[in-house]
Amino acid sequence: MGRGPSIEARKNATDAKRGKVFTKIIREISVAARSGGGDPANNPALRTAMDKGLSANMTKDVMERAIKKATGELEGVEYENVRYEGYAPGGVAVIVDCLTDNRVRTVADVRHAFSKCGGNMGTEGSVAFMFKKLGVLSFAGGADEDALTEAAIEAGADDVVVYPEDGAIDVITAPEAFEAVKQALTAAGFEPGYAEITFRADNDIAVDAETAPQVTKLLGMLEDLDDVQNVYSNADLGQDAYA
Repeated sequence: MGRGPSIEARKNATDAKRGKVFTKIIREISVAARSGGGDPANNPALRTAMDKGLSANMTKDVMERAIKKATGELEGVEYENVRYEGYAPGGVAVIVDCLTDNRVRTVADVRHAFSKCGGNMGTEGSVAFMFKKLGVLSFAGGADEDALTEAAIEAGADDVVVYPEDGAIDVITAPEAFEAVKQALTAAGFEPGYAEITFRADNDIAVDAETAPQVTKLLGMLEDLDDVQNVYSNADLGQDAYA
């Protein structure tokens, strides 16, 4: 039996992954601050990005420096939002949202990932119509379902979804109502374990055992790209992807 990775090697791998997460959050903070100003009290997108930073244990100094660079107080790099769409094996629809300072590099990296994993890039709008933009606040099983549902409806949520297998609850909102609902639920004593504006497919596609590993590889490869912020798909992978 071979020896496992050393403590130092595991730490280096963890640090590298954490560094990638920080890079993505800093870019999101930068774009939000540049487009809506550096005051999170008056910029919901910036406030949401900073909440992500805090959840990832990012220091306020790092976030404030990113804001200052974006608003021109410090010299920095300008990023732009770019979206790519395509299909993974099995006809799975994929959306790739990026923040980049070099479109040529980014599109080449994304195209390479699709090609290497048996997928193909599509044109703008080729799969986006299958998804809806919405806010999701997730709560672990054990939360008071009735009280949470009542508070969510009163706060302006669109829907409350309870998952019978583990009792977890998702509160669904319109994107523009996300921040208000989040604040109202937090004030009512319901702190979400996960809260984000995201894209969800109208209908998922069941992926068979043979195709699931290919789809998982593509999604993972895309998520690992430095310029990629979020990857969305309509894949229902089940357990086959992890066999």
